[in-house]
Amino acid sequence: MGRNGQRGFVAQSHMVGTAPPLLEREEALAALTEALASALGGEGRVALVYGEAGIGKTTVVRAFARASRGTARVLWGACDPLFTPRPFGPLYDLAREAGSTVLLEVEREDDRTAQLASLLDLLGETPTVGVVEDAHWADEASLDALRYLARRIERVPCLLVVTYRDDEVGAEHPLRLLLGAIPSGVARRIELGPLSDRAVRELASAAGRDATGLYERTRGNPFYVTEVLAASGSGLPATVRDAVLARALGLGNEARAVLDLASVVPGQVERWLLDEVLGSASAGANVCVERGMLVPGPGGLAFRHELARQAILEALGPERRAANHRAVLHTLEARPDRDSLLPRLAHHAEAAGDAGAVVRYAPLAAARAAAVGSHREAAALYELALRYADEAGDDVRVALVEAYAHVAHLTGRLDEAIAARREAIELSRRLGDPLREGENLARLTMPFIGAGRNAEAEEAGRQAIAVLEELPPGRELAVAYAFQAYLRMLSRDNADGVAWGERARSLAEEVGDVDTLAMALNMIGTSHVMAGEIEPGCEYLERSLALALEHGLTPRVASAYGMLASGLGEMYEFDRAERWIREYLRFGGERDLDVSYITSWLAAVHVYRGRWDEGAELAQQLLAGDAGPLARITALVALGRVRARRGDPGAEEALDEALELSRPGGHLQRLGHVLAARAEAAWLAGDRERALAEARAAYPLALEKRHLWFAGELAYWQWRCGRLESAPGWIAEPYRLQLAGDALGAARAWATRGCPYERARALAESENTEARLEAVGALDELGAAPLARQLRGHLRALRVRVPRGPRPSTRDNAAGLTRRELEVLALVAEGLRNAEIADWLVVSRRTVDHHVSAILRKLGAHTRGEAAAEAARLGLLENR
Repeated sequence: MGRNGQRGFVAQSHMVGTAPPLLEREEALAALTEALASALGGEGRVALVYGEAGIGKTTVVRAFARASRGTARVLWGACDPLFTPRPFGPLYDLAREAGSTVLLEVEREDDRTAQLASLLDLLGETPTVGVVEDAHWADEASLDALRYLARRIERVPCLLVVTYRDDEVGAEHPLRLLLGAIPSGVARRIELGPLSDRAVRELASAAGRDATGLYERTRGNPFYVTEVLAASGSGLPATVRDAVLARALGLGNEARAVLDLASVVPGQVERWLLDEVLGSASAGANVCVERGMLVPGPGGLAFRHELARQAILEALGPERRAANHRAVLHTLEARPDRDSLLPRLAHHAEAAGDAGAVVRYAPLAAARAAAVGSHREAAALYELALRYADEAGDDVRVALVEAYAHVAHLTGRLDEAIAARREAIELSRRLGDPLREGENLARLTMPFIGAGRNAEAEEAGRQAIAVLEELPPGRELAVAYAFQAYLRMLSRDNADGVAWGERARSLAEEVGDVDTLAMALNMIGTSHVMAGEIEPGCEYLERSLALALEHGLTPRVASAYGMLASGLGEMYEFDRAERWIREYLRFGGERDLDVSYITSWLAAVHVYRGRWDEGAELAQQLLAGDAGPLARITALVALGRVRARRGDPGAEEALDEALELSRPGGHLQRLGHVLAARAEAAWLAGDRERALAEARAAYPLALEKRHLWFAGELAYWQWRCGRLESAPGWIAEPYRLQLAGDALGAARAWATRGCPYERARALAESENTEARLEAVGALDELGAAPLARQLRGHLRALRVRVPRGPRPSTRDNAAGLTRRELEVLALVAEGLRNAEIADWLVVSRRTVDHHVSAILRKLGAHTRGEAAAEAARLGLLENR
């Protein structure tokens, strides 16, 4: 909902004794009520309540929660503004309020899925409103957990309300991943805007205060208005800080001590903590609550607004602030559950300036965060520890730098990961530890590759082996060999990839390093597959998979599935590729892994197998999200091929972006895929010179790497342009047959691989008229207008009678719906829900959500009923 429709606030109860009604929040409350009704009907929803700091999100949600308690259980969780948030903080709160023993703090990432499934079951036990406040402060693990819940919430009678400050959530904020992952049919977005002038005057009147100039000073921000109106004194403070401090001035010593101590604890301060530090703090705490400075919650006391806490904190002065942090730190250190308080200990240690405590607790908190998938928080904690580790010694610092390099790489901070690995290498040399130096050199290859700095990656790999081969062979050398195998495989130097992989395997078996053994088997298998040696390659990859599954090596399991999926796809083994793609998506989906790259390969497989609607739609979904470069390249190629083959606009733009993304590193893996698609698009557009240039650009590299399919297709387009000088006999069979003039044999080879467009293209090249006419029909069925048009013109020039192409009325229906959208529309008209449609069509619920949204948009309908009525009027449901 827009800002203009979501304005207003409620005066706070401490101002006038009783809480007046909410002002200008009817639409927000109605939207929440509607979402809850859907949840009570068995289809859970996520309500996103957002606006700038102080806009009244908590007030609206609390009012809604009060009104809902008769019909649903209300559970409340909150994210804390710690320097680095506590992993799973709001989820702990929800589980604790439900009286559950579900513990989300797990030591292994593999355990997390079961814990989240238990939490989902907990939310579905009874109609529930689950509130997660201030998600802009959430840690990465909490955001992953919320994404897991949001994707599955529709199964349970739960309304999950998530609040956040949109003015603190930029394009790169981790919360964006959650917002983009919520299915459109599940999310209800409720934006809260500022007060109107009228509302400000009404609140001032209720408080018995003069409203002159109040709107201009506060710009209608509800928190500013409330705090200014609540402040004591004869004049209006100019800022929120003045308002908060003016109210705090009247507190007695005990209450002010409580307020000052509470200000150094983000979120809620426990009453036991107040008592431990201050003695008996009950009297002072009660005064703070009575005066409205603090509000009680299930875990203790909290400031009514975070900005108020910050105002009190800043007013303490450096020495008093550090003393309070020190007191809290020492109290938390004495707790028997200290290990569960590590992020807080690190936070207070830094604020107290206690370098020793920072170095003690920040790495432990980072390791705990990394174990549950909160890699950004882990990186921030390692950075914190490193800032205070100057006096800790090189041996301590090198371990911290290595750990930081690992999580920085995982979070895409490649420059930081490279710098950290280089520092670790230098520290290892200073310590006289060549084993450590060599392993860090080997691991430096990965961020270099990710950054497109291939030459530096190659140099690091060579240096790693040179250093480690001077020492007795061990695990570190096996790691270096495995990374060298990865470099060779990535460059499609397949024989070398196998050779280095075998060296890594032999040494890993000798030293008992299972993780490196699984990686070595993977690299050997993938190199075989890339050489066209499919059966031995799959055998090695499946051995890697079995080993990884046996030992619970989640990254290696994902890598085996991924290599089988994408490698077999690159080799046009689409039946098997699709099987492994589905396996990866199942495995990754259960663990909330990044599945974007393998999903892009599913889009490509759809396209090659003639399922153009599904492929283009899936590619567009990926491109609308936050997919990485490799996934975007594959999706753009899939989309560009469909657009070019259909003659739709936008093919050139898609393939231009793909080329730009594929240039760094100069890998054939990327360039061969993209330049072949660009050659095809140019040829279909009638630009033979550009098609020839595109085909020749990567052809020498494809020949050098002996890539069956890239060399084959790039040779084919040169041949179609009449400018092929020569082609080797080892290229992929369908292309070899076409270049040899055996169009019908090529068509049979393409049919065996399940590629209907390529089969029709081969038939079109035949001298057999019947085969050419068959090609016309197949191209019409696919919607391949450019090639069908070319073939019709050629046949008519030969005086062959050619059937007319599909009429616009049948090819392009009045609403411009795709074939799949027409199928979904027919099921919508029958009254099926999205989940039922997904089961019927054997697709994901999210895919159906996208289809239904597109249908409503194209038909100009607001509801499913309106869509069905409009479809009937346009005759779109006839014969369905």
